[in-house]
Formats: sequence, structure tokens, C-alpha cells
Amino acid sequence: MQATEHAHVLIIGSGPAGYTAAIYAARANMKPILYQGIQPGGQLTITTEVENYPGYPEGIQGPEMMIQFEKQAARMGADIRYGLATKVDFSKQPYLVEIDEEKWISADAVIVCTGASAKWLGLESEQRLNGFGVSACAVCDGFFFRNKEVAIVGAGDTAAEEALYLSKLCTTVHMIVRKEAMRASKVMQDRVLNTPNIRVYWNSETDEILGEHKVEAVRIVNNQNQQTTTIPVSAFFVAIGHKPNSDIFKDWLQMDETGYITTIPGTSKTNVEGVFAAGDVQDKNYRQAVTAAGSGCMAALDAERYLSAKGLV
Repeated sequence: MQATEHAHVLIIGSGPAGYTAAIYAARANMKPILYQGIQPGGQLTITTEVENYPGYPEGIQGPEMMIQFEKQAARMGADIRYGLATKVDFSKQPYLVEIDEEKWISADAVIVCTGASAKWLGLESEQRLNGFGVSACAVCDGFFFRNKEVAIVGAGDTAAEEALYLSKLCTTVHMIVRKEAMRASKVMQDRVLNTPNIRVYWNSETDEILGEHKVEAVRIVNNQNQQTTTIPVSAFFVAIGHKPNSDIFKDWLQMDETGYITTIPGTSKTNVEGVFAAGDVQDKNYRQAVTAAGSGCMAALDAERYLSAKGLV
């Protein structure tokens, strides 16, 4: 493999973490190259209203916000490109990253901001109504459904946590659980079951989300007796987990059992010197735009210190 180009800093991914890393790296004169990946702008491009990011008192649409992030990074001098990282070789420095299975770029430092993808049920209506009442983030979107009835599907700690969060905003939370028990920890299960306005539907699966232009109801089917029930709701939250987009790094970077890249606490440093990780690919706890942006800043600062110590910038 022969590198056709060299970068001081190569940023892989273009959500809030990637663009923020690019802003900081460009301002530090590190001439970063950023490849946007398969979904330029990340998960925020499939989000409608964003009301919880500081600095936007009237709120902002997710795609518009990411366009502004991109423009700011470009204005600072970041080289932003379409393209997908398809393979890496971190065996020696400078590191090598393959783009679109076509060319290799060498880099003195690499910042991984490839994010995570929400797991979905696979229903046509789920994708059609995504952003119109269907959401994979209760903390992001629950606010829009205050004093309304909503449904949530999932059985783990995240689902339980999000159901409890929604219970403080919504009149009733209909929680759909596929089996006769939850996977959530005992303490989280107890909290859910002791919350009066959370109603749990055991042994149930989502058959269809109903509504033409927005969510109006969910139809569920009981696995034991095949009986269907239609529940009028204004929103449908999917909380069956996220998958970090980390597959191409698995031979090189330490990860937890679910594929999240492990970083040294308080830093963006991975187990490979000069390779940093930021945003949802290494954060399974918060998964917010503002925390992703903050970790992108950390990664750029960590990269700058690393390159300075090596005498490369």
C-alpha cells in the first residue's frame, strides 16, 4: 500500500465531534483533512428541531446546524472532503487510512469521529415517520411531546432510563417489551414498574406505527395470543441500542464488548499513540451533540500536544 497524500491530522467523520475537531485543528495551523463518511453531518442530519444546543435560543433544524458547523470548519481552513474511510493500518507511523477502497492517505495523527448508529426495528413506517414523531433519542426529542401520550420500545437500561425521563414530561408512557422480563438492572426495573404513568406491555412487539404525516398510534401484537392492540400516541421512541461505527478499527484500537472505542479517562487518547477518538464512537453514556462537540475539541487539543511534542507542528 502506497500513500498518495500526507496529512498532519486526518479526521474521520463529520458530526459535531468531527467538525469541532476540524475547527480547533485548523485554528492551530495543523492543516486538518476531514473525510465526511457515509452520512455527512452524522445523526443530526436525521433530526428535525434541536432546542438543547447552547447558542440557539429559537432552536435550529439538525441539518442546518451541521451545515453551519461545516462552514465554520471550512472558514478556519479545514480541508473537508466527501469520502469514506474503508480500512486503516496503525502498525507504524505515519498511520495509513484507506479512502473509498481506492487510495491511501498517511497521517501523523488520526482523530476518529465515526459516531454510532441507532438500531431500528426495520419497519417501513419507522423510517418514513423518522423525525415526525419517531425518534431514537428521548432526551433530544421528548420535550416536544410534553403532556401527550408516547410509546417506547426496548427492555434494557437505556430504555428504562428513557421511559423514566419521558414519564416526567408525558401523560402516559406505553413501554413495549418483547419478552416477559426486562434486561434492565433490577433497580431500573423497579423504578419503571413503580412509576404510575408508565404502562408496560409484556411479550409484545411493534407491528406498525400508524400515521400519514406524523405519528398517530402504534399497533402492537402479543407474542403469546397474537392479539393486536392499537394505542393512540403522538410519538414513538426506539431504545433498542446503538451500534458504534468502529468496525474498521477493531484490529487496532481497544474497545468494550459492544464496540465502543476505549479512551484514557479524561482524554481522547486511545491505546495507539497519536490516534484519538471523540463523539459517539467512544461515548455510550451521553450521546448528545454538545458532549460530542466537547470531545472533538479535546481530541484536537490532544492531537496538537502530541504533534508538538514530536516536533511535527
